[in-house]
Amino acid sequence: MRVGLAGLGKMGSAIAARLLECGHEVIVWNRSPDKAKPLMESGAKIAATPAELATQAEAIATILTDAAAVDAVYHGPSGLLSGDVAGKLFIEMSTVQPQTEIALAEKVCAKGAAFVECPVGGTTGPARQGKLFGFAGGTKAEFERAKPLLDQMCRRVEHCGDVGSGSGMKLAINLPLMIYWQALGEALAISRHLNIEPSRMMDIIADTSGASTAVKNRGQNIAAWLGGGDFGAVTFNLDDARKDIRTMIAEGRTRGVDLPLIEKTLACFDEASAAGFGQGDGSGQAVYWSRRNKS
Repeated sequence: MRVGLAGLGKMGSAIAARLLECGHEVIVWNRSPDKAKPLMESGAKIAATPAELATQAEAIATILTDAAAVDAVYHGPSGLLSGDVAGKLFIEMSTVQPQTEIALAEKVCAKGAAFVECPVGGTTGPARQGKLFGFAGGTKAEFERAKPLLDQMCRRVEHCGDVGSGSGMKLAINLPLMIYWQALGEALAISRHLNIEPSRMMDIIADTSGASTAVKNRGQNIAAWLGGGDFGAVTFNLDDARKDIRTMIAEGRTRGVDLPLIEKTLACFDEASAAGFGQGDGSGQAVYWSRRNKS
Protein backbone atom coordinates (compact mmCIF):
# COMPACT_ATOMS: atom_id res chain seq x y z
CA MET A 1 0.00 0.00 0.00
CA ARG A 2 1.15 3.57 -0.63
CA VAL A 3 1.06 5.10 2.85
CA GLY A 4 1.72 8.76 3.58
CA LEU A 5 2.86 10.00 6.96
CA ALA A 6 2.91 13.65 7.99
CA GLY A 7 4.84 14.53 11.15
CA LEU A 8 8.33 13.15 11.71
CA GLY A 9 8.93 13.71 15.37
CA LYS A 10 10.39 10.79 17.30
CA MET A 11 7.14 8.82 17.19
CA GLY A 12 6.31 9.65 13.57
CA SER A 13 9.78 8.66 12.39
CA ALA A 14 9.59 5.36 14.28
CA ILE A 15 6.16 4.59 12.81
CA ALA A 16 7.36 5.43 9.29
CA ALA A 17 10.33 3.06 9.72
CA ARG A 18 7.96 0.35 10.91
CA LEU A 19 5.69 0.80 7.88
CA LEU A 20 8.69 0.55 5.56
CA GLU A 21 9.71 -2.67 7.29
CA CYS A 22 6.20 -4.03 6.71
CA GLY A 23 6.68 -3.59 2.97
CA HIS A 24 4.64 -0.46 2.32
CA GLU A 25 5.62 2.25 -0.12
CA VAL A 26 5.99 5.14 2.34
CA ILE A 27 5.81 8.83 1.47
CA VAL A 28 6.67 11.30 4.22
CA TRP A 29 6.33 15.01 4.85
CA ASN A 30 7.63 17.13 7.69
CA ARG A 31 7.81 20.86 8.23
CA SER A 32 11.58 20.44 8.75
CA PRO A 33 12.67 18.30 5.75
CA ASP A 34 15.99 17.27 7.36
CA LYS A 35 14.12 14.85 9.62
CA ALA A 36 13.16 12.83 6.54
CA LYS A 37 16.73 12.09 5.41
CA PRO A 38 17.27 8.93 7.52
CA LEU A 39 13.99 7.53 6.18
CA MET A 40 15.04 8.28 2.59
CA GLU A 41 18.03 6.01 3.11
CA SER A 42 15.57 3.24 4.01
CA GLY A 43 13.48 3.80 0.89
CA ALA A 44 10.91 6.43 1.86
CA LYS A 45 9.93 9.12 -0.62
CA ILE A 46 9.59 12.77 0.40
CA ALA A 47 6.62 14.94 -0.52
CA ALA A 48 7.23 18.66 -0.90
CA THR A 49 3.88 19.60 0.66
CA PRO A 50 1.07 17.91 2.59
CA ALA A 51 -1.07 18.25 -0.55
CA GLU A 52 1.48 16.30 -2.56
CA LEU A 53 1.57 13.65 0.15
CA ALA A 54 -2.21 13.24 0.02
CA THR A 55 -2.17 13.03 -3.79
CA GLN A 56 0.42 10.24 -3.84
CA ALA A 57 -0.83 8.07 -0.95
CA GLU A 58 -3.82 5.78 -0.58
CA ALA A 59 -3.82 6.06 3.20
CA ILE A 60 -2.49 9.07 5.12
CA ALA A 61 -1.46 8.96 8.78
CA THR A 62 -0.71 12.12 10.74
CA ILE A 63 0.98 12.47 14.12
CA LEU A 64 1.42 16.15 14.90
CA THR A 65 2.37 18.35 17.84
CA ASP A 66 -0.95 19.94 18.75
CA ALA A 67 -4.29 21.24 17.47
CA ALA A 68 -2.65 24.22 15.75
CA ALA A 69 -0.34 21.91 13.83
CA VAL A 70 -3.26 19.67 12.86
CA ASP A 71 -5.12 22.69 11.53
CA ALA A 72 -2.13 23.94 9.53
CA VAL A 73 -1.28 20.55 7.99
CA TYR A 74 -4.84 19.69 7.01
CA HIS A 75 -6.25 23.10 6.11
CA GLY A 76 -3.31 25.25 4.99
CA PRO A 77 -3.01 26.49 1.37
CA SER A 78 -1.08 23.31 0.46
CA GLY A 79 -2.72 21.23 3.17
CA LEU A 80 -3.80 17.62 3.04
CA LEU A 81 -7.38 18.58 2.19
CA SER A 82 -6.54 21.23 -0.41
CA GLY A 83 -6.88 18.78 -3.32
CA ASP A 84 -9.07 15.85 -4.33
CA VAL A 85 -8.89 13.24 -1.57
CA ALA A 86 -12.12 11.37 -2.29
CA GLY A 87 -11.87 7.70 -1.38
CA LYS A 88 -8.67 8.04 0.63
CA LEU A 89 -8.24 6.94 4.25
CA PHE A 90 -6.98 9.35 6.91
CA ILE A 91 -5.68 8.06 10.26
CA GLU A 92 -5.09 10.91 12.72
CA MET A 93 -2.79 9.90 15.61
CA SER A 94 -2.01 13.17 17.42
CA THR A 95 -2.68 13.70 21.13
CA VAL A 96 -5.32 16.44 21.11
CA GLN A 97 -8.73 17.11 22.60
CA PRO A 98 -11.65 15.09 21.23
CA GLN A 99 -13.31 18.22 19.84
CA THR A 100 -10.32 18.73 17.52
CA GLU A 101 -10.77 15.27 16.03
CA ILE A 102 -14.54 15.61 15.74
CA ALA A 103 -14.28 18.88 13.83
CA LEU A 104 -11.56 17.46 11.59
CA ALA A 105 -13.53 14.30 10.83
CA GLU A 106 -16.44 16.38 9.56
CA LYS A 107 -14.19 18.23 7.11
CA VAL A 108 -12.43 15.07 5.92
CA CYS A 109 -15.70 13.26 5.36
CA ALA A 110 -17.10 16.28 3.52
CA LYS A 111 -14.28 15.77 1.00
CA GLY A 112 -15.41 12.19 0.39
CA ALA A 113 -12.61 10.56 2.39
CA ALA A 114 -12.69 8.18 5.35
CA PHE A 115 -11.45 9.21 8.80
CA VAL A 116 -10.31 7.29 11.86
CA GLU A 117 -8.56 8.79 14.88
CA CYS A 118 -6.06 6.55 16.63
CA PRO A 119 -3.74 8.17 19.17
CA VAL A 120 -1.37 5.61 20.63
CA GLY A 121 0.13 4.64 23.94
CA GLY A 122 3.81 3.76 23.97
CA THR A 123 7.17 5.26 23.15
CA THR A 124 9.62 5.09 20.27
CA GLY A 125 10.83 1.55 21.02
CA PRO A 126 7.37 -0.02 20.81
CA ALA A 127 6.56 2.21 17.82
CA ARG A 128 9.56 0.88 15.94
CA GLN A 129 8.54 -2.72 16.76
CA GLY A 130 4.83 -2.32 15.97
CA LYS A 131 3.89 -2.76 19.64
CA LEU A 132 1.94 0.40 20.39
CA PHE A 133 -1.55 0.43 21.95
CA GLY A 134 -4.02 2.17 19.68
CA PHE A 135 -7.18 3.95 20.83
CA ALA A 136 -9.39 4.26 17.77
CA GLY A 137 -12.48 6.36 17.19
CA GLY A 138 -14.68 6.29 14.11
CA THR A 139 -17.48 4.37 12.46
CA LYS A 140 -17.24 0.60 12.57
CA ALA A 141 -16.83 0.40 8.79
CA GLU A 142 -14.01 2.95 8.68
CA PHE A 143 -12.30 1.34 11.66
CA GLU A 144 -12.37 -2.04 9.91
CA ARG A 145 -10.85 -0.43 6.85
CA ALA A 146 -8.01 1.06 8.91
CA LYS A 147 -7.45 -1.96 11.17
CA PRO A 148 -5.03 -3.95 8.95
CA LEU A 149 -2.70 -0.94 8.88
CA LEU A 150 -3.17 -0.22 12.58
CA ASP A 151 -2.44 -3.85 13.42
CA GLN A 152 1.00 -3.44 11.84
CA MET A 153 1.70 -0.47 14.11
CA CYS A 154 0.09 -1.74 17.31
CA ARG A 155 0.16 -4.84 19.50
CA ARG A 156 -3.43 -4.02 20.45
CA VAL A 157 -6.04 -1.69 18.98
CA GLU A 158 -9.26 -0.86 20.82
CA HIS A 159 -12.20 0.63 18.93
CA CYS A 160 -13.43 2.99 21.66
CA GLY A 161 -16.48 4.34 19.80
CA ASP A 162 -17.22 7.32 17.59
CA VAL A 163 -14.63 9.92 16.63
CA GLY A 164 -13.47 11.68 19.80
CA SER A 165 -13.57 8.59 21.97
CA GLY A 166 -10.03 7.55 21.04
CA SER A 167 -8.64 10.95 22.03
CA GLY A 168 -10.58 10.88 25.28
CA MET A 169 -9.15 7.47 26.13
CA LYS A 170 -5.58 8.52 25.27
CA LEU A 171 -5.78 11.49 27.65
CA ALA A 172 -7.20 9.23 30.35
CA ILE A 173 -4.42 6.65 30.15
CA ASN A 174 -1.65 9.26 30.08
CA LEU A 175 -2.93 11.29 33.03
CA PRO A 176 -1.94 8.85 35.82
CA LEU A 177 1.54 8.42 34.30
CA MET A 178 2.23 12.15 34.40
CA ILE A 179 1.18 12.27 38.04
CA TYR A 180 3.27 9.18 38.72
CA TRP A 181 6.54 10.79 37.62
CA GLN A 182 5.94 13.58 40.12
CA ALA A 183 4.95 11.09 42.84
CA LEU A 184 8.08 9.06 42.19
CA GLY A 185 10.21 12.17 42.54
CA GLU A 186 8.61 12.92 45.90
CA ALA A 187 9.17 9.32 47.02
CA LEU A 188 12.84 9.56 46.06
CA ALA A 189 13.13 12.90 47.86
CA ILE A 190 11.85 11.58 51.20
CA SER A 191 14.09 8.50 50.98
CA ARG A 192 17.21 10.41 49.91
CA HIS A 193 18.65 10.33 53.45
CA LEU A 194 18.78 6.53 53.34
CA ASN A 195 21.71 6.76 50.90
CA ILE A 196 20.63 3.67 48.99
CA GLU A 197 22.49 3.37 45.69
CA PRO A 198 20.18 4.52 42.82
CA SER A 199 20.21 1.24 40.90
CA ARG A 200 19.27 -0.69 44.04
CA MET A 201 16.59 1.88 44.96
CA MET A 202 14.94 1.62 41.55
CA ASP A 203 15.16 -2.16 41.65
CA ILE A 204 13.37 -2.18 45.03
CA ILE A 205 10.65 0.18 43.83
CA ALA A 206 10.17 -1.75 40.58
CA ASP A 207 9.45 -4.93 42.57
CA THR A 208 6.62 -3.36 44.59
CA SER A 209 3.12 -2.03 44.10
CA GLY A 210 4.70 1.43 44.18
CA ALA A 211 5.89 1.03 40.58
CA SER A 212 4.17 1.70 37.29
CA THR A 213 4.90 -0.36 34.20
CA ALA A 214 6.99 2.57 32.98
CA VAL A 215 9.32 2.21 35.99
CA LYS A 216 9.70 -1.50 35.35
CA ASN A 217 10.82 -0.60 31.80
CA ARG A 218 12.84 2.54 32.51
CA GLY A 219 13.94 2.18 36.12
CA GLN A 220 17.60 1.55 35.39
CA ASN A 221 17.75 4.50 32.98
CA ILE A 222 16.37 6.66 35.77
CA ALA A 223 18.91 5.14 38.17
CA ALA A 224 21.75 6.09 35.82
CA TRP A 225 20.44 9.65 35.71
CA LEU A 226 20.09 9.78 39.49
CA GLY A 227 23.68 8.62 39.76
CA GLY A 228 24.95 11.49 37.64
CA GLY A 229 25.03 9.74 34.27
CA ASP A 230 22.83 10.14 31.20
CA PHE A 231 19.33 8.74 30.88
CA GLY A 232 20.06 7.45 27.40
CA ALA A 233 17.69 7.84 24.48
CA VAL A 234 14.85 10.30 25.12
CA THR A 235 11.57 8.53 24.45
CA PHE A 236 9.16 11.40 25.19
CA ASN A 237 10.52 14.70 26.38
CA LEU A 238 9.29 16.64 29.39
CA ASP A 239 8.12 19.65 27.38
CA ASP A 240 5.94 17.39 25.21
CA ALA A 241 4.54 15.92 28.42
CA ARG A 242 3.67 19.45 29.55
CA LYS A 243 1.76 19.98 26.32
CA ASP A 244 -0.22 16.79 26.91
CA ILE A 245 -0.95 17.80 30.51
CA ARG A 246 -2.31 21.15 29.34
CA THR A 247 -4.54 19.22 26.91
CA MET A 248 -5.84 17.05 29.78
CA ILE A 249 -6.64 20.12 31.85
CA ALA A 250 -8.43 21.75 28.91
CA GLU A 251 -10.48 18.59 28.41
CA GLY A 252 -11.39 18.57 32.11
CA ARG A 253 -12.67 22.12 31.79
CA THR A 254 -14.62 21.18 28.67
CA ARG A 255 -16.26 18.33 30.61
CA GLY A 256 -16.82 20.36 33.77
CA VAL A 257 -14.53 18.04 35.73
CA ASP A 258 -12.12 19.19 38.46
CA LEU A 259 -8.60 17.81 38.02
CA PRO A 260 -6.63 19.13 41.02
CA LEU A 261 -3.82 16.56 40.92
CA ILE A 262 -2.92 17.04 37.26
CA GLU A 263 -3.18 20.83 37.60
CA LYS A 264 -0.65 20.75 40.43
CA THR A 265 1.48 18.32 38.43
CA LEU A 266 1.64 20.82 35.57
CA ALA A 267 3.05 23.46 37.91
CA CYS A 268 5.72 20.98 39.03
CA PHE A 269 6.58 20.05 35.43
CA ASP A 270 6.77 23.75 34.52
CA GLU A 271 9.30 24.25 37.32
CA ALA A 272 11.42 21.33 36.07
CA SER A 273 11.35 22.69 32.53
CA ALA A 274 12.46 26.12 33.72
CA ALA A 275 15.34 24.39 35.51
CA GLY A 276 16.58 22.92 32.22
CA PHE A 277 14.84 19.53 32.14
CA GLY A 278 12.46 20.33 29.26
CA GLN A 279 14.24 18.48 26.48
CA GLY A 280 15.16 15.51 28.65
CA ASP A 281 12.98 12.44 29.04
CA GLY A 282 9.64 13.01 30.77
CA SER A 283 10.67 10.67 33.56
CA GLY A 284 13.24 13.32 34.43
CA GLN A 285 10.49 14.96 36.45
CA ALA A 286 11.24 12.35 39.11
CA VAL A 287 14.97 13.04 38.89
CA TYR A 288 14.47 16.81 39.15
CA TRP A 289 12.17 16.58 42.18
CA SER A 290 14.40 14.09 43.96
CA ARG A 291 17.22 16.67 43.84
CA ARG A 292 15.13 19.75 44.60
CA ASN A 293 16.08 21.61 47.78
CA LYS A 294 18.96 19.21 48.26
CA SER A 295 21.20 20.62 50.96
